[in-house]
Amino acid sequence: MNAPARRPDAVRNRTRIVEAARAALAESSHVHLNEIAKRAGVGQGTLYRNFPNREALLAEVYRRDVEELVTAASALLAEHEPVEALRHWLDRVIDYAEIKRGVLAALEPAAWQDLVAHSHNPIEGALAHLLDAGKAAGSLRTDVDAPGVLLLISYLGRLERDAWESTARPLMNVILDGLRRQDADPA
Repeated sequence: MNAPARRPDAVRNRTRIVEAARAALAESSHVHLNEIAKRAGVGQGTLYRNFPNREALLAEVYRRDVEELVTAASALLAEHEPVEALRHWLDRVIDYAEIKRGVLAALEPAAWQDLVAHSHNPIEGALAHLLDAGKAAGSLRTDVDAPGVLLLISYLGRLERDAWESTARPLMNVILDGLRRQDADPA
């Protein structure tokens, strides 16, 4: 049996709640539900009808970010050459990692470990798709794979919040430059 369709206003409320939570997480890992309800312009009852607890809301923020990151790989390849698509995708990874930091800091270890375990393969698959396109185009090195690149970009988890803006993108550019074939023209 299928779940009943949500009313359009209920869908909008849920979306606003998730967006408000995401914005709050970008500022701090200390997120309070009453603050999120105010930011979203909904009452506490609406928030709790959609998300029975803080963990459910934060998990939804994380899942949506993963879904958007994974979906973006094919869309970016449709719009850009592989290296440029990879650059845009890595920029999204930086944004995703900043929110991920907030979610993981706010959740109990068992909850975030489950989220991370379920997101690893889809993210790795999206990255492999981008890398394969670059290899096929002759613009990326053939001796790298998605697990290796994920290991390289895991440095994002070690950055302090106050160093994020000045460090994350420059280091990601170093990684992208290292992924290029040495004899390929820069994009």
